[in-house]
Amino acid sequence: MAILAYLLSFFHRVAPAAIARDLAAAFETSATSLGVLAATYFYVYTVMQVPTGVLADTLGPRKILALGGLVAGAGSLLFGLAPSFQIAVAGRTLVGLGVAVAFIAMLKLIAVWFEERRFATLTGAAMFIGNVGSVLAGAPLAWAAQAAGWRSVFVAVGVASLVIGVTSWFLVKDHPSEAEGGSRAHGTRVDRTAWLGGLVTVLRNRATWPGFFVNLGIAGSFFAFAGLWAVPYLTQVQGLSRALASNHISLYFLGFAIGAALIGRLSDRMGKRKPLMVAGAVLHALGWLVWLQGGALPLAATYTLCAVMGLLTASLTLSWACAKEVNPPLLSGMATSVVNVGVFLGPAILQPLVGWAMDRNWDGTVREGVRIYSAADYRIGFALLLASAVVGAAATLFVRETGCRNIWRGSEPDALSSQEQLTKNRT
Repeated sequence: MAILAYLLSFFHRVAPAAIARDLAAAFETSATSLGVLAATYFYVYTVMQVPTGVLADTLGPRKILALGGLVAGAGSLLFGLAPSFQIAVAGRTLVGLGVAVAFIAMLKLIAVWFEERRFATLTGAAMFIGNVGSVLAGAPLAWAAQAAGWRSVFVAVGVASLVIGVTSWFLVKDHPSEAEGGSRAHGTRVDRTAWLGGLVTVLRNRATWPGFFVNLGIAGSFFAFAGLWAVPYLTQVQGLSRALASNHISLYFLGFAIGAALIGRLSDRMGKRKPLMVAGAVLHALGWLVWLQGGALPLAATYTLCAVMGLLTASLTLSWACAKEVNPPLLSGMATSVVNVGVFLGPAILQPLVGWAMDRNWDGTVREGVRIYSAADYRIGFALLLASAVVGAAATLFVRETGCRNIWRGSEPDALSSQEQLTKNRT
């Protein structure tokens, strides 16, 4: 259930790219407004990451997955039926609020149910499955939107979210002991009265923060492009049909899904995290130079670039393993949620910022109710994405190598004393 919820979270994250033209026509929006509509998901998701980590460590994944499914379902229904731009924003806000719990809940379940050295491998495998949602939000969504209308698609997705939420309540088990019919083992949750001390421990740990900035930079540029501006760019500048442009999004995320599965497994087998993160981030940043050249590219080149950049972007998935491995094991939910904030804060800033930069130089051309932007307009916006990718690549240099094991106890004495205090508070 956690993976299915995560699949839908990826679908909602990327969907505006495939239906950008439909949304622009339905609500008569500028690039800035369209960016805000798409980024509303990321605003809420960003704000919810740390609270979700706290809830995962205190209430447990089952409860938050159930509630999240119901809220996301209601939001998707509202978005699909929205008569105005403001109602659509409200629906997208509820969607972001509901799906925000899926990823951290999934990581918490992996951390509790499986051995430590398999964390990156299993996270990558789960992300591979979850990324099916982003693949579906490319060409399949574009086809479904043309066949049945984008509103009908989101109503159907809303019903699916409601079903996942209800089913999670009955099927998800927070700990292996519950599956065996017993009660929760002592010490598998943070004391609800002591969670603030645990959060402070994570936030004060300097080794936590490089992963945050890696995600801010790399995921920011990745989702701002693939999650919104890629299809408009490929149709208006590269001259592709909407179907071909949407195929690029599916390929982009397929590359990301494959990369997530391979990089996690390769990292666990190498016993190293940092070298893969550095190499992936640097090469990803270089890929933006190709998009920035501004001229028309052969179809084979655009397909290859999307696949390779998606594959390279997956190096950021190791940030969650690193965050978990430099913090107290009991605080894995909070640790992964803190660095995960960067994944959504980046696009939340960049999606509307790119639209604003494009609007400033727009020459006023409108076709069938949709604003048309030039290659020069997109080049200005994409320069921001390149700068973001460079920030992410630079941050990988400061990531602490963990050797695929938890190194918190020997390297963070302040965190140790805080963890001991948590234990005392429970007992």
